[in-house]
Amino acid sequence: MKRSLTCTLLALLIGLQATAASAKATSAADAWDYLQPDRDQVIASLNVVELLKRHHYNKPPLNDARSAKIFDSYLKMLDPARSYFTASDIAQFEKWRTEFDDLLKSGNLEPGFAIYRLHLERLQQRLEYALSLVENGIDDFDFTRDEQLLIDRENAPWPADRAALDDLWRKRVKDEILRLKIAGKEPQAIAELLTKRYRNQLSRLEQTRSEDVFQTYINAFAQTYDPHTQYLSPENAENFDINMSLSLEGIGAVLQSDNEHVKVVRLVPAGPAEKSKQIQPADKIIGVAQGDDEMVDVVGWRLDEVVKLIRGPKGSVVRLEVIPASNAPNDQSTKTVAITREAVKLEEQAAQKSILKLEHRGHDYKIGVIEIPAFYLDFKALRAGDPNYKSTTRDVKKLLAELKEENVDGVVIDLRNNGGGSLQEATELTGLFIDEGPTVLVRNSDGRVDVLADDSEGSFYSGPMAVLVNRLSASASEIFAGAMQDYHRALIIGGQTFGKGTVQTIQPLNHGELKLTLAKFYRVSGQSTQHQGVLPDIAYPADVDINEIGESALPEALPWDSIRAAIDPERNPFKPFLDELAARHAARTEHNPDFVFTRERLELAQDLMDDTTVSLNEQKRRAEQAAIEKRQLELENARRVAKGEEPLAKLEHDEENTLPEDEDIAPEDDAYLSETGHILLDYLGLTSAVAQHNAKESTTAD
Repeated sequence: MKRSLTCTLLALLIGLQATAASAKATSAADAWDYLQPDRDQVIASLNVVELLKRHHYNKPPLNDARSAKIFDSYLKMLDPARSYFTASDIAQFEKWRTEFDDLLKSGNLEPGFAIYRLHLERLQQRLEYALSLVENGIDDFDFTRDEQLLIDRENAPWPADRAALDDLWRKRVKDEILRLKIAGKEPQAIAELLTKRYRNQLSRLEQTRSEDVFQTYINAFAQTYDPHTQYLSPENAENFDINMSLSLEGIGAVLQSDNEHVKVVRLVPAGPAEKSKQIQPADKIIGVAQGDDEMVDVVGWRLDEVVKLIRGPKGSVVRLEVIPASNAPNDQSTKTVAITREAVKLEEQAAQKSILKLEHRGHDYKIGVIEIPAFYLDFKALRAGDPNYKSTTRDVKKLLAELKEENVDGVVIDLRNNGGGSLQEATELTGLFIDEGPTVLVRNSDGRVDVLADDSEGSFYSGPMAVLVNRLSASASEIFAGAMQDYHRALIIGGQTFGKGTVQTIQPLNHGELKLTLAKFYRVSGQSTQHQGVLPDIAYPADVDINEIGESALPEALPWDSIRAAIDPERNPFKPFLDELAARHAARTEHNPDFVFTRERLELAQDLMDDTTVSLNEQKRRAEQAAIEKRQLELENARRVAKGEEPLAKLEHDEENTLPEDEDIAPEDDAYLSETGHILLDYLGLTSAVAQHNAKESTTAD
């Protein structure tokens, strides 16, 4: 009897343990079952399908090929570094690879939600594993072992199983510790930072809502059409435009997600971030603090969550901890920047002029420079009937009149870092420099081409002219620069522009909104500004990595193409002289310290980008880091010595609240601007010589 009872109790105990174990496994697997699509989301998904089918610029079919793109896009959004899912997880998902088209057409969102739920489960497992490694003690990591970590995993094989993931994450945690160690943090501080980071990320997982899943899934679908077509949840539709472009009212920056980081894409002209002179494109934001509050680590946060921290009332201070883009890939050293939030004032974006005084081939010249930070128009004042409303064209016209009175020998329009603005202003500004005619073409999704034109006879300024651009010159800037190039009205000098040549509109849905690409810009020559941007006549070395910044860097960007030209091509007066102009430019800048520095810094960045693995051996890593810093210091000091400045003993990192250097430098001290003036004067000299030669030939013939 006792034996029977004992056996019964033992069996019951074993059963209870088995049930508990089963319940634990089930609870882990079912923890995210509350994330289910609702009726509003189903209807919104059907609306998105229909809008893309009827109104997207390309109207590509929603078929098996599109389904495969959605499948790959979704996995890339959820696991860009292939460090959460295993190969068996991916094999499990493969049954849906060619099914998303039919699923979306029928309003079946369950597979998208199922993949996301497993993603959350895997992410939770990885974070708990990483946390356990840190909590067990970072002293257990052996930094004398000769190990390496593959850091570019976009096309790496999916980890075979959980053991492979464990090994990958052990190396990832080891790499994080080593980066922070080399950056000068003490072991205890490293452990505290990583523990807090992983715990915060785990707690944020628990806040995941059904809308988060829906937004990610529908955007994986929408952005297979192009990167600017996006679904906006009801909350985000009210406040911001997330994913590939996000305009912040508080600090004036455009951000995007970059794996676990938030990256700066560009700065709004005259915005707080731009005026701070301490934030640059491609910088990564890893911490945000309000005023003097404790810095909040935002690694691994969603873009919209980071934005909520950065935004705030006008006049308040936000502190950002950033990894500068100028750092080597392995250099995690940061700087902290304090920025006072404020609205961008229209008057601070206004065009302004200066005089560039140059000695060129034994003679003195004056070149008028008009810097245009943005294409602006005060719609409110215009609608109110204010005769003195501000606009780019009105301001530039006034500045040109002043430059004429100062008898300048030519004009440079400086569009560097001008991200665009009013299309109307780009068209009207073009009209100041041409007689009359088309300025830009807009092709709609139905194939209809609308022609925007300048109807005013005569040009306000017909003298020698150059337009200076760079990679951050976008949209309206590209329309103006393209028109100046197509009409052969100005030399285009600088870098390949951004390549944003599409038009979006907002379509309200029953639930949220859809930002939809419905048209494309074309130059009067018929060439698109999309993807390729405007190619300069004389190219300068890039000041940012064009593989990281620009339309061509975005996935699924619409291609460059061309349509029928709106004007008959005329003889290009610049073409016969371009080779000579390029040769003189090359000779003049071969030893120019600023041009040499930019070229060599770009070469160094490209060399570093080619390194897809990092050593986890501390001695090797420190040696690699020292070699990189030595090379960077040599580049900087070579420039300083060539300009007669004192060399640095070591590279300096900006400290918090350090005031930026005075940026009101003389135009002659801006190497790119000064060289643009010399190129324009070279052209004037060459054409003058040809004219004199022709006149002499004509006289001899007579």
